Amino acid sequence: MSLRNVSVLITTLVLLSGCNALAGKTNMLSDDDVKSQSAGALGYAPTDLTIVNRQTQGTNTYVLLKTNDNKQFNCIINGGNLLTFGMSNPPSCAKKGEQVKSGPFGS
Repeated sequence: MSLRNVSVLITTLVLLSGCNALAGKTNMLSDDDVKSQSAGALGYAPTDLTIVNRQTQGTNTYVLLKTNDNKQFNCIINGGNLLTFGMSNPPSCAKKGEQVKSGPFGS
């Protein structure tokens, strides 16, 4: 392997590891975005939802939502970061205590 090939390989690995680090740390989804997207999946208006807990791991955002009629739902939203240029897949949601059936890109 030539010195040039080694250099290209090292550069590629550094860039890829940087992209992976950025994927979860630069989430572009605001709380309003999370509520709006989740509301559509749940059949509620965004104003009927309150975020109880939210965390991002990798390219997934996990959120626990409470509705104005006191129901709680867990949702997973895949995307919404720099790696996906802010685009996200529709949320996968389930009632609290039930398993969320994620789509092809979730979890």
